[in-house]
Amino acid sequence: MPQIPPAEPGMREEEVDTPALILDLDAFEANLDAMAAFLAPTGARLRAHAKTHKCPVVALQQIRRGAVGQCVQKVAEAEALAWGGVGDILVSNEVVAPRKLARLAALSRISKVALCADDAGAVERIEQAAEAAGTRLPVLVEIDVGAGRCGVAPGPEAVALAQRIAGSPHLIFGGLQAYHGRAQHIRSPAGRAEAIGGAIERTRRTVEQLRQQGLDCAIIGGGGTGTFRHEAGSGVFNEIQAGSYAFMDADYAANEEAPPFRQSLFVLAQVMSTPKPGLAVVDAGHKAVPTDSGFPKVWGREGLRYAGASDEHGNIAIEGGARPALGETLRLVPGHCDPTIDRYDWFVGVRGGRVECLWPITARGGMA
Repeated sequence: MPQIPPAEPGMREEEVDTPALILDLDAFEANLDAMAAFLAPTGARLRAHAKTHKCPVVALQQIRRGAVGQCVQKVAEAEALAWGGVGDILVSNEVVAPRKLARLAALSRISKVALCADDAGAVERIEQAAEAAGTRLPVLVEIDVGAGRCGVAPGPEAVALAQRIAGSPHLIFGGLQAYHGRAQHIRSPAGRAEAIGGAIERTRRTVEQLRQQGLDCAIIGGGGTGTFRHEAGSGVFNEIQAGSYAFMDADYAANEEAPPFRQSLFVLAQVMSTPKPGLAVVDAGHKAVPTDSGFPKVWGREGLRYAGASDEHGNIAIEGGARPALGETLRLVPGHCDPTIDRYDWFVGVRGGRVECLWPITARGGMA
């Protein structure tokens, strides 16, 4: 059951029910504009990743600024976006369950839907779903460019799989998925450049081998918030799949030469106890802020450190800063924005200290 909205337009930020997901609208809009401005002269398109935001309102704002569509990782995310008015969706992930493939095939009647494959058996399953639905589905070949996760080997294996797709009357060869997820958080600029340089070369070689067999790639997709400048400037990738750039988080901020975007996403927490000197306790623990990428940071308050969490409690160590008052609200910068957003039903959009809007996170918890 969705949570009731924690706020209403016009109220002051400190009046919002906590914990709540706060979106600084000025910073958010600046981030969208910055990415659009960067990509415009490169010729690379933005297909922003909705696994981060899970919200059709955010998707449509990105599309208004030139994004060609959205990526998703889950069928449920694709459904939420299509029903919300997004007309071009890539499932940048493998889907092999027949029921899920039937849902995607049905969804293709209201939105352009493509998906990825890295195995001939998976291609056969997609083909069966498309035939049963009386549609043709674009399928991209996912290649492993260094992440060591999904993906067929670049080169001849990828070409063979592309030929299998292109030869089907029920499928369309859509291009290559070549995302190097592990490179996004390599801390040093040189390390990121080296990793993506290898990914670019593997992709370039595969694209050329496909062309030699008469197969062109409508989409050559990859790139994330940590590396988008490399892929966009490569002359190889034509779609960038960044998602976190719209919000940012503490983990991306820890990269040397961090991505050039502003922190726009916060968890608003309230001080519910000041039990002893040097300690304040807020109402945002593990259930409010994930800690897979470390504890959140306290925003704009020197000397306050988020030092520990239990299910519903967050310990704030007071290390020389002003002691927060009982009932005071603090903005926390999450370590990892994606799973943070997935914990909430609403973005509370704030501008100038006042709530301006509430956007439903329609696909939150969408695991299927």
